[in-house]
Amino acid sequence: MGRGKVQMKRIENKTSRQVTFSKRKNGILKKAYELSVLCDAEVAIIIISPSGRFYQMDRIIARYRNQVGLLHSTHEQLRTVESWKSEIEELEKSVNILEARLRHFNGEDISTLGVNELKQLERQLKIGVDRIRSKKSRVISEQIKSLKRRGKDLQEENLRLQQRVQLQELHDANLSLRNLGADRRVEFQQSVLRGSERPINQGI
Repeated sequence: MGRGKVQMKRIENKTSRQVTFSKRKNGILKKAYELSVLCDAEVAIIIISPSGRFYQMDRIIARYRNQVGLLHSTHEQLRTVESWKSEIEELEKSVNILEARLRHFNGEDISTLGVNELKQLERQLKIGVDRIRSKKSRVISEQIKSLKRRGKDLQEENLRLQQRVQLQELHDANLSLRNLGADRRVEFQQSVLRGSERPINQGI
């Protein structure tokens, strides 16, 4: 009489469940070993026991992660290179267009342009001239304002210097008046304030 088919359901008895786990685990590991030897393959099996014990193949898993990471990195690099190539192509197109426009602005290579393209070029040149004129007006206006400010500063500085000179002249005059009479002092001070250069006879 042959063995009956084992019903696939959870074994309720804890001891029986642990015994069955150990036997079946060893059988799985044996099959994995045989597969590895017969087929020259690396096999990793992750098993967690009912008690929570964790079985793992660290070396094989580490190698698997490295391989996946390497492939991922390679794919990322390829995508980056392709993205750069695409961006470079777009930049080259933009440069070519700008160089062509620059030549047209300089009056070069316009023989191949149609009427509409020539009109568009004319409008662009007019816009450019208007911008240049506007910029020129702003620059000249700023220069005029700057010169006016500079002129005002020079006038104020000149006034301050004149005041300093007058104060110094008054100071020197006061020193000279120490030996003069009161009337002659007043006359001399008034003469200095008027800017008169008439000499005063100190012997009188």
